[in-house]
Amino acid sequence: MYIANETRYEQMKYNRCGASGLKLPAVSLGLWHNFGSNGNFDNMTQMCETAFYRGITHFDLANNYGPVPGAAEENFGRILRKSLGAYRDELIISTKAGYDMWSGPYGDWGSRKYLIASLDQSLRRMGLDYVDIYYHHRPDPETPLEETARALDDIVRNGKALYIGISNYNKEQTIEIAALFKEMGTPFIINQRRYSMFDRSIEKDGLKAYAAANGIGIITFCPLAQGLLTDRYLNGIPENSRIRTDGRFLKEEAVADETLEKVRTLNAVAAERGQSLAQMALAWILRDGDITSVLIGASRPSQITDNVGMLDNMQFKKDELERIEQILNDEK
Repeated sequence: MYIANETRYEQMKYNRCGASGLKLPAVSLGLWHNFGSNGNFDNMTQMCETAFYRGITHFDLANNYGPVPGAAEENFGRILRKSLGAYRDELIISTKAGYDMWSGPYGDWGSRKYLIASLDQSLRRMGLDYVDIYYHHRPDPETPLEETARALDDIVRNGKALYIGISNYNKEQTIEIAALFKEMGTPFIINQRRYSMFDRSIEKDGLKAYAAANGIGIITFCPLAQGLLTDRYLNGIPENSRIRTDGRFLKEEAVADETLEKVRTLNAVAAERGQSLAQMALAWILRDGDITSVLIGASRPSQITDNVGMLDNMQFKKDELERIEQILNDEK
C-alpha cells in the first residue's frame, strides 16, 4: 500500500537523540496497549498508517506486549508485510526485553542468555533482520551489570540492533551502565522512563537534568497518565473506560476527587491555549528541550491525529508554566 503524503515529514518535529546521529520524532507510537491478540487488526493497521502519515517514524514495542506476550510484535510484523515494510528505511523500530516472557529460569531479567534469545524471537515475530533500538527493559538486581551491558554491545556488533537503550533505570543506574558502554564503545543513546504532569520522578531523581547534560536521550512513556490527562475523566469515570474494562494499569482509586479537580483546572488552561488537555500535556513534557520524544498510545487513529496536533503550539508563556505548577502542587 502506498501512503500518499510527501509532506508527512513537514508535519513533524524531529529531535536529535542525545549526542548520537539519530533523530526521533517528537511524538512516537507505543504498541503497549491495543495491539495484542484481543485487538482488531484493521484498527491496528489504520493506527500505524495514520501515525506514519503524520510523520511518526518511531514505533516502540517490547517482547511481552500483548496480550498474549509477543502478540504486539506479531501483529506489527503483519502490518509491516501489509504496508509499512515498504518504508523500512524510513522507520525507527524498537523493542525490549527484561520482563517475564517465557517459563523457566531463562525468560526474564537481564542475563546474556535471555537478552540474546529474546531478540532473536522478536526479530522472527516481526520478520526483521535488525531493530533500530534494543532496550534492556528494567535493571536486574542479580545479574552482573557488565554481563547485561556486554550482551547488548555484542548484539549491536552482530548487526541485530543499531543502537542500545535502557528503560526504567534511575539516574545512578544510568550512570553506572553508561560508563560500561563508554568503555566498550557501545552506541548507547537513550533511556525510556515514565514521565507526565502527574509523575515527575525523573526530575526528582535527577535523571532528566543528568541525561540532558551528558548526551543521553530520554523518551517518556505514559505521558497522559494512562488517560487521566485527557478529556475522558472530566465528568468522572465512564463505564466503558479502561478502569472499568481492564483495571490492570489505571486503578479507580487513582481517580480521586482532588485529582479530577486538577484535571478540570488543567483542561481550562489548555482551552485558553487553544489545545486539548492531551495536547497541552504532551507539549509540557517537551517544553524545555530535555526530552527527545513522547510515546503515545492510542485506541483509534483519531487520537493519534489529535495528539500530533500539539505541535501547533509547543511554546509556553512564563505565567502559563507558573499556573500549571500551582495546579499540580495544589497551591492556592
